[in-house]
Amino acid sequence: MSDQAPAAGPIGWDWSWARALCLREAQRVLGRNAAAEDAAQEAVIRAWRQQARCRTPERPDPWIATIARREALRLVAGNRERPLEEVTGEETPSPEASVVVRADVQRALATLDARDRRLLAARFWEDLTHVQSANCLGLPVGTVKVRLHRLSGRLREMLDEP
Repeated sequence: MSDQAPAAGPIGWDWSWARALCLREAQRVLGRNAAAEDAAQEAVIRAWRQQARCRTPERPDPWIATIARREALRLVAGNRERPLEEVTGEETPSPEASVVVRADVQRALATLDARDRRLLAARFWEDLTHVQSANCLGLPVGTVKVRLHRLSGRLREMLDEP
């Protein structure tokens, strides 16, 4: 199955291809779950109903992908309006629990050396990409990726210990 739609007018569009495209786009936003399936299905229906509005019927894939992305984002926005317990199926943690978790995280971070803490701060606190973090710290991108992977594993182990 190719990433581009078969070259045909709106009447000749391959709707099974369009559904696969919508599902991929919805999964990028929502992950692989039932909500992504629902968003993809709704996006295909919208595209089918509005196919005459497509400005490039010979290449509808960007137009259809945009519909799918917007439908997935609409579902995300709808979930934000619901209480957290309904979305996750879990109760909101108590303030005391979050204080304990923060203290545990601070203790775990304190065990790391300064360059590892700088790397974590660049990537997660400053929200830099791997490339930006590498440039900022003067490291190769591959090194940044490997170190972050290893640091995540070490921190996870430290935080999972009783």
